Amino acid sequence: MNYKKYRKQYHPVKMDKREWPDKEITHAPIWCSVDLRDGNQALYSPMTIDEKVEFFKFLVKLGIKEIEVGFPAASGTEFDFVRRLIEENLIPDDVTIQVLTQAREHIIKKTIEALSGAKNAIVHIYNSTSTLQRKVVFKKDREEIKKLAVDGAKLVVDLVEKGLSGNIRYEYSPESFTCTEPDYAVEVCNAVLDVFKPTPKNKAIINLPSTIEVATANIYADQIEYVSKRLKYRDCVEVSVHAHNDRGTGVASTELALLAGAERVEGTLFGNGERTGNTDIITVALNMFCQGIDPGLNITNVDEIIENFEKFNKIPLSPRHPYAGEMAYVAFSGSHQDAIKKSMDAYEKSETGIWENPYLTIDPTDIGRKYEPIVINSQSGKGGVSYVMEKKFGYTLPPHMLVEFSKHITELSDAKQTVLEPEEIYSAFKSDYINNESPIHLVFYHCDVKDNVTTLSATIEYNGKITTIESEGNGPLDALAKGLEELTGKTYNVISYTQHDLERKTSSKAVSYIQIASGEYKFWGVGVDTNISTSSIYALISAVNKAAGGK
Repeated sequence: MNYKKYRKQYHPVKMDKREWPDKEITHAPIWCSVDLRDGNQALYSPMTIDEKVEFFKFLVKLGIKEIEVGFPAASGTEFDFVRRLIEENLIPDDVTIQVLTQAREHIIKKTIEALSGAKNAIVHIYNSTSTLQRKVVFKKDREEIKKLAVDGAKLVVDLVEKGLSGNIRYEYSPESFTCTEPDYAVEVCNAVLDVFKPTPKNKAIINLPSTIEVATANIYADQIEYVSKRLKYRDCVEVSVHAHNDRGTGVASTELALLAGAERVEGTLFGNGERTGNTDIITVALNMFCQGIDPGLNITNVDEIIENFEKFNKIPLSPRHPYAGEMAYVAFSGSHQDAIKKSMDAYEKSETGIWENPYLTIDPTDIGRKYEPIVINSQSGKGGVSYVMEKKFGYTLPPHMLVEFSKHITELSDAKQTVLEPEEIYSAFKSDYINNESPIHLVFYHCDVKDNVTTLSATIEYNGKITTIESEGNGPLDALAKGLEELTGKTYNVISYTQHDLERKTSSKAVSYIQIASGEYKFWGVGVDTNISTSSIYALISAVNKAAGGK
């Protein structure tokens, strides 16, 4: 590979003392959705105005208070959408719309025109400041590029003051910030701030985008801290970040930027955006959530978010997407399944209410999901099988029985060479253990107890022939075991017996698990019936039938 054709595009920051590595995120940022601009322009088929309106309403429902609604000068659709939001009074009073414009006169004028009548709006003006863009695209020097920014800002302020009456704020982005010399980025931003003249009550926004991600996330954090510390009017400025995902670290870059002084995040739901996408707002928010920080968004139903995302963007969500993917809470590894189940059992018994799980950073139920190893493969173990049998079908298998059954499930999955669905697992369990009736089938039984001795009389079908057995013991199971010993000529010692309600309610069936020793081998049987005594009888017969089959 001809790696020598590439070189660094970013400008390293020389800093005597970085503060961001010693900081932690303690609260949520101001969220700004750019789904209707960056997200929409990245679609094969951009949204219609009706779709934009519906998606806008959904973003509001999520609790996002600043929403970039488009680039009004780019097309009639973009312009008409902004006008519809304003004219039909679709913007809640606590929501601010944001419009994007290049620092060019005719584009700025069209943008301001689109905002007529808006109650709360942000005019977001930008121009590219990177070394490469200055040299190759614009063929202008540093002073000329700075003048473009300043002149654009002056025109925006002039038109807003003359033509708009609402609460209008200003935002400036040095596009391609990550490829701009840090000192020059500060110079341009401060020149624009001198035009905006922000105040504590009417703050300006300086947005520092990684328009293209060209370095590791720590470099971006250095750049953010460097600029943040050198901005004029710092207490009157919100530092915003707008990270792309070209290197696959958009979320990490955003989080480190928050440590470095950023207070605002521009991003999209699930990271949709040009090329490899934008910062994923949902992931950043849930990363905070799992650290005990209120993300400030209504994201308790992730399936609804996915449904709307896929509906309007017409892009499927990866099954391995963090938190939201359909397989985000599916573990195939046996050791993982075992640890997850044990931790969840401990959480249910805990009185602290603190979630601690080695493989699930959040409780899936907090976002409308649930942990469910819905499929088992040859890599799975007893933890996954146990979870499926207990949570899906109500069976809490004794530990030694679980070991035996899990091995059988692994063999089945190996033979099938793919996953096993829960119904297949239950079918195998039922076939192997529950109420087995061959070669011995119980037709009828009756017990009498006198002087602590149980007398059992039972009608049995054995190898196709009906016979009656009568025997005594210290209980129904002991009496039945002795009767079956006499019938078959083998010995059966009950060495393990447990039972529980199958559905954990008084009207449900009971399930019994019995392990017997016959000769040098041990066998499990399971009985299910509405009567607990009868379920234990069935379990014993099932175990004896396993022994008769030589399994």
